[in-house]
Amino acid sequence: MASLSKAGAALAALRADLDGEVLAPGDPGYDDARVVFNAMIDRRPAVIAQCANEADVIRGVRFARELDLPIAVRGGGHSVAGMALNDGGLVIDLRRMHDVTVDPRARSARIAGGATMSDLDRATQPHALATTGGRASTTGVGGFVLGGGTGWLDRAFGLAVDNLLGVELVTADGTTVRASQEENPELFWALHGGGGNFGIATALVLGLHELPKFSICMVMCLPEHGPEVTRTYREIIAAGPPEAGGGVIYLTGPPEPFIPEHLVGQRLCGALLTYAGAEEDLRKLAQPLLALPHEVEMLTAVPYADFQTMFDDPPNMRNHWSAEYLTGAPDELLDVFCALGERLPVPTGTQHVLFPQGGAIASGPTEFPVPYRDAPWAVHPFGIWEDPADDERCVQWVKDVRAEVQPWSTGAVYLNFIGNEGRDRVVAGLGAENTRRLAAVKAEYDPDNVFRFNHNIAPA
Repeated sequence: MASLSKAGAALAALRADLDGEVLAPGDPGYDDARVVFNAMIDRRPAVIAQCANEADVIRGVRFARELDLPIAVRGGGHSVAGMALNDGGLVIDLRRMHDVTVDPRARSARIAGGATMSDLDRATQPHALATTGGRASTTGVGGFVLGGGTGWLDRAFGLAVDNLLGVELVTADGTTVRASQEENPELFWALHGGGGNFGIATALVLGLHELPKFSICMVMCLPEHGPEVTRTYREIIAAGPPEAGGGVIYLTGPPEPFIPEHLVGQRLCGALLTYAGAEEDLRKLAQPLLALPHEVEMLTAVPYADFQTMFDDPPNMRNHWSAEYLTGAPDELLDVFCALGERLPVPTGTQHVLFPQGGAIASGPTEFPVPYRDAPWAVHPFGIWEDPADDERCVQWVKDVRAEVQPWSTGAVYLNFIGNEGRDRVVAGLGAENTRRLAAVKAEYDPDNVFRFNHNIAPA
């Protein structure tokens, strides 16, 4: 570590040089700037550099290397493990860099490194264009895409990395590099699932798809009807087009206008059918679901960018998530899924989700380090609650879900869905052979493992 006098002089120079703002403990706004999505995370960086542009990012990296400070990178701050923060190091906060520029003719968008899904979706929607994004509007685009990227449109448009056209990166030595199919192709390959291991993405270019209409059908039923709803949903997806997506979910009835008052705070089973198309076509597809006993029904066309905000979780909640990718969804698996749903911790914000895959996910490029691509279904226990007294039961429930669906697990996993679950799970999220290849790329671009607050790949 540097001497106090050297550190003080370097911090003063950083404050003077940055177009953005520099925050240290005791500065106004410091505590607000270190709040992340998961309220279980409470870390105190030595410095937070709220960068306004690529030059700020470069200056921040060089400052940290000069003082031998660890670096964490913050985009949306949605990592359940709190990877956007560290203790006693530097945080490169990209949130001021959120511009999105759409090229309708090329059907592409250039997205600054700190943009959220909302920034992206609001920019593309006026052009009737979209690309696969996350399932909440506040998720950061950069971390989402570089981690693989699964969302409501993935069965129609592929994983987010399948739509990645280019990345602008600041590397560990404070220089810039561009990666695309033509420029630094091995690095470009590594960015298709390898996350933030290789540098700080200051901009990404994504391909867009036509999406003139988007529709949803949602039913909520009492838990005793869950097995029938789940089986029906499975059959709809199996016979339906790739434009159909969504998921089955157990949850606590939220205090929303569409939930009857007597169901608020009660355990419910819901099915959501999303459809990249017209409402009338979705209505035909959803008929078997609508014919089942249910308490709530919603079927409507909705602007995709508006829909993306429907599942935004409130701030200051405690989180613990995980996932298992499945070889299939036979009746035995669905029975286990529903039984776990009956044990969902209530009343909390915890959700128990079964997501369909297939479609453009399964038919997409096979060369990228996303080994969960060929799994037809995924289970995602999403623990979210407010009271610290619920920590033990909610965390244990997530662990129970993983354990009880193991007989159907492929072993692969989407790393953006999990926290710190050990090296074996990181390898499971990348593939063993891919991990060896990624380690070589890491050694070239970050030999000192400067960017290690992530699902880390050690340099070869």
